[in-house]
Amino acid sequence: MKVKIAYGKSGLEINVPDNSKIIEPRYIPQIDKEKEKAFFAMRNPIGTLPLKDMVKASEKVSIVISDSTRPTPNHKLVPWLLEELSHVPRENFIIINGTGSHRDNTKEELIQMLGEDIVNSVKVINNNAFDKDTQTYLGRSSYGAEVYLNKEYCESDFKIVTGFIEPHFFAGFSGGPKGIMPGIAGIDTIMHFHSAKMIAHPKSTWGIIEGNPVQGEATEVVSMCKPDFMLNVTLNGDKEITNYFAGDVIEAHRKGCEYVEEHAMVPCMEPFDIVVTTNSGYPLDQNLYQAVKGISAAHKIVKKGGAIICASECIDGIPDHGNYAKILKMFKTPHELLEKVNKPEFSLFDQWQAQKQAMVQIWADVYVYSSLSDKEIKEAMFKPVVNIEETIGELLNKYGNDARIAVLPFGPLTIPYIQ
Repeated sequence: MKVKIAYGKSGLEINVPDNSKIIEPRYIPQIDKEKEKAFFAMRNPIGTLPLKDMVKASEKVSIVISDSTRPTPNHKLVPWLLEELSHVPRENFIIINGTGSHRDNTKEELIQMLGEDIVNSVKVINNNAFDKDTQTYLGRSSYGAEVYLNKEYCESDFKIVTGFIEPHFFAGFSGGPKGIMPGIAGIDTIMHFHSAKMIAHPKSTWGIIEGNPVQGEATEVVSMCKPDFMLNVTLNGDKEITNYFAGDVIEAHRKGCEYVEEHAMVPCMEPFDIVVTTNSGYPLDQNLYQAVKGISAAHKIVKKGGAIICASECIDGIPDHGNYAKILKMFKTPHELLEKVNKPEFSLFDQWQAQKQAMVQIWADVYVYSSLSDKEIKEAMFKPVVNIEETIGELLNKYGNDARIAVLPFGPLTIPYIQ
């Protein structure tokens, strides 16, 4: 049978055996009257007063957004926030791009994300995790992190965080506190947040909030300099807005996580020999670093010794920036990588992604279909795929024609689990 899977901007159609199980989130259509309902959410928030009632015209207002690797509809949310706060002069706003440890977004990318009018009329900055002069020290978390957050954010009179809520492979769910931590944190704080011990914790995984140390530290750090208001959305597989969650960054976010869990959690009776997954298409599948999320989603339901095939376009390469590619080239096997990363003296930003990747690879073989060269894929310790259908055929020869096959067309937008 033919299945369309998310890949780049246009998707990819593949043939899979008729007995394959298609696992995808329950489809929710785009919300009707999306602008009207956005304003309703801002005026009827969860756990706070209406947004407009809380902001004085004289105050400096910061708006934290997610960067270009996320499909958050910043081009809608930010103009709507400015419209709702029209009594505040444009020069009083600052938009902080929550890049975490990612590269800066260019002016052209920021225009794509926000629109030319916003970029030309409002101060927009990228978070600089590597420059302590741009950060404020807030103390030490109970988890042991030295907490540094963006200075412009900390010094603003009124703080707003935006984002979108989806399943996350070690924080349980994205959105909410993660917009701040690690979005606008300093690199020392980010390194602790993604430390080998935190990532390896059994509750640092998809769909878990309670007892998850990663989500726990994000929540605690945010409380040290809490945003006054949150505006988060949920999206369907077509990247359309399905709902709004506005108000208190913890209370409203938890409501959003419950909503996502209802349509994204998919039980499976037993594991599969072969799982075909994606990284939910553009913009999340821009590079191989991000593709680890889709691979991790498949890990939840693949048999030990089974195979994962991930389709991720990777138009931004491995990428060239950051340490992910460098770390992968340091080791010959996933076992060797995990052994080294788990030693206290090993500390390189981006190690968390390599660690998660290796945790999957010691469980199952991982194949990647992308725009990358075979050499690049092999250097990342994956197996390159030229044709997905042919690779499935080869794997059926290995596992037998009665092998169980699953397809995750939207990758990490779904949380499959063994019931």
